[in-house]
Order: sequence, then C-alpha cells, then structure tokens
Amino acid sequence: MNKNCIYLDTYVLQQDMRVRLPKSILSNLNVEKGKTKFDIYLDSDENALVFRIHEEGNGDSDCDE
Repeated sequence: MNKNCIYLDTYVLQQDMRVRLPKSILSNLNVEKGKTKFDIYLDSDENALVFRIHEEGNGDSDCDE
C-alpha cells in the first residue's frame, strides 16, 4: 500500500452496492455532500479501489500519479 495512504475506517458494502464514506473526508478534503463527484479506479495489483475527486475536463485515467 502507498505510504501516503491514511486509514480512515472500515465499512460494509451495502446490498444496493453503496459504500458510505467516512465523515472525516469532509474535514480532510475539499468536498461537499451532494455536490462532489469522485472518479473510481481499480488497482488490481493492490486489490484496492481508489477514489479521486473528479476534475471537469480531466479524461486522464492514469492511476499511477
């Protein structure tokens, strides 16, 4: 796992495929409930999902930045 990763919490994948995000992202990232979009990447080498804040006009799909 990347040494820059910070553990926030553990959540269950809901029956309808939702995952609740920890409230601490509101104070640690520049995000707003109901407005912020995330790009979701699969890192199959690490068996991990990566959520990145969506930037309009950014078609970059490179997960190794």
